[in-house]
Amino acid sequence: MCGISGLINCGDREALARMTSVQTHRGPDDSGLWERHFANGDYIALGSRRLAILDLSADGHMPMANADGTIWITYNGEIYNFVDLRGELEAKGHQFRSRTDTEVVLHLYEQYGPDRFKDFLNRLNGMFSLAICDLRGASPKLFLARDHFGIKPLYYWQRGHKLAFASEIKALLEVPGIETTLSLEALDEYLTFLWVPDPLTMFEGIFKLPAGHYALWQGGSFKIEQYWDLTFPTASHRFERNEADLADEVRERFCASVDEQMVSDVPIGAFLSAGLDSSSIVAAMARQRPVRTYTITFPEKYRVGESTLDDPAVPRRLARKLGCEHHEIIVEPDVVDLLPLLTWHMDEPTADPAIIPAYLVCREARKQATVLLSGVGGDEIFAGYRKHVAHAWSEEYRKVPALARNLVERAMLALPSLRGTSAKGPVRLAKKMARSAALSSQEAFIRNCTYLDEQQRDALYAPPLQRKNGNPAHQHLASFEKVSHANFLNQMLYLDTKIFMTTLNLTYNDKMSMASSVEVRVPFLNREFAEFVAWNVAPELKLKGKWRPVTKHIFREAMRNMLPDEVLRQPKAGFAAPVDYWLAHDLRPMVDDLLSHDQVRRRGLFRPEVVRKYIDEHRQGTEDWSMQIWQLLTLEIWMQLFLDGGAKSFTHGQMNASQLSQPVTTA
Repeated sequence: MCGISGLINCGDREALARMTSVQTHRGPDDSGLWERHFANGDYIALGSRRLAILDLSADGHMPMANADGTIWITYNGEIYNFVDLRGELEAKGHQFRSRTDTEVVLHLYEQYGPDRFKDFLNRLNGMFSLAICDLRGASPKLFLARDHFGIKPLYYWQRGHKLAFASEIKALLEVPGIETTLSLEALDEYLTFLWVPDPLTMFEGIFKLPAGHYALWQGGSFKIEQYWDLTFPTASHRFERNEADLADEVRERFCASVDEQMVSDVPIGAFLSAGLDSSSIVAAMARQRPVRTYTITFPEKYRVGESTLDDPAVPRRLARKLGCEHHEIIVEPDVVDLLPLLTWHMDEPTADPAIIPAYLVCREARKQATVLLSGVGGDEIFAGYRKHVAHAWSEEYRKVPALARNLVERAMLALPSLRGTSAKGPVRLAKKMARSAALSSQEAFIRNCTYLDEQQRDALYAPPLQRKNGNPAHQHLASFEKVSHANFLNQMLYLDTKIFMTTLNLTYNDKMSMASSVEVRVPFLNREFAEFVAWNVAPELKLKGKWRPVTKHIFREAMRNMLPDEVLRQPKAGFAAPVDYWLAHDLRPMVDDLLSHDQVRRRGLFRPEVVRKYIDEHRQGTEDWSMQIWQLLTLEIWMQLFLDGGAKSFTHGQMNASQLSQPVTTA
């Protein structure tokens, strides 16, 4: 696992050195630079920070070249089928100097060539972001690519014939000429969804390469193309497989995916919550060898009224049953100090408090393990979220007479937030459903992903910003259009996979693990496994039932002989944090300071009285504005770091630690 960076016709060796140095946490084991000046005045440079996972020797140094130095690669990721690919390539005459997957990727590209770049990428089973510079031919080519699901990030900035790219935005900010300007379009999306969906970022002019896409720079031209997408059958498709046989094959394919992702030359472990997905991964791993498992939990005082914090006793019992070396991490974090640090690591404001436990568990696990397996993707592949259940309910609810529905909706919207009780979560869900009950299925799905609607955003914005942007859900609508032929549950899963999972869950899993120099692997996102489920598992076997639907039904059946009943019966519990407690205690002074009337007015984006209204109503218990307050607090911290220059202290600390003493290869 690594941090990559590169420049074309902008910056210089010193800028590239800073770009790689600021990503030291992504690769503390080695670093390298390569640059080339061309006769026509073009300049291309590649940088790498390396976290050694396979072949820990110096043979894995990057940027890496082929035998005659005509192809160079900087690469971040793991390719799980690299041994098979290497065998194929050796049979065709390729010779290898290392045991790394990086060299296999390099030779595979050499075998396919630039004209078959899509075919080359679709041979890779794993996670990756990469840059390949091909010096053969009349003019150099530079390819950028991001893996099929977007497990690994890749950001870029492009102006005319200039291009800069990196694994993290903060590296791009080391390039002269790249400015830190707030994107108002991205701000509107952030206020809507809590984060900014691809391809935008909160920085004007800096973009994410979308998942399953590649880009080509040649002769000053820059173009982006899609090379893969997850597809689904039509809604009328007949699924022929019987449930028992299908469950057996799902289990076999899933266990095979886990097995291939256990390849490592460094210690490996796994997250273990009370949930089905992580428990299944650990059960599959334990078939091969004893497993180090890591569970994070908070002291009891944090758990009052929180239905989303997992019960640590469940994973503790499962670990004992499976013979795991279990580590239960009880944390009472200094969230006031953590929020700025983690916002710096995230690069963008991300108002999901799950980033905090994600960071803490990786930080503690790093003491014994460098690689962790995670259950991310299980909910998106098999339909495991509450919103999937909410859709099943809404289909039945629409059959109720309109007058009765109206009475129910008004009653639900009038409910108090019931913060501090176990009913808080159900009340929040009930209110969301009441607000979307009269909408179409597509509109209801988008509404249930929305935290501030258009009317609320318009009331929040200061007058100069009102009604300045387009529809923040345009990506959602475009994605629905792509799979309009499919059953609506599969349409929801497509959007979850392309938008929610990629731009939120996978992003914070990458950034928070890399902050502690930990590689996180995600067995559910084996491409062939996900494609098999999409085309062979009927929607009613993913979400089974109507009024009491069972999420991930076929996967539960597949794992029935490998997991105890208490895990199979566990309700959905997110990888969450005690937001209410923090806002009422640790973060209360920070909220009053950073979201004060004077500070909000000086910033000029929002109406101070509306921000204060959210805070007051939340503290009085009349409304649950916890996520919106967290959202505004995170945004202000981000602006102080990246727009006001506060991030420089973090950045300089990283650079001083690495001392910019990186080897340089020139050609």
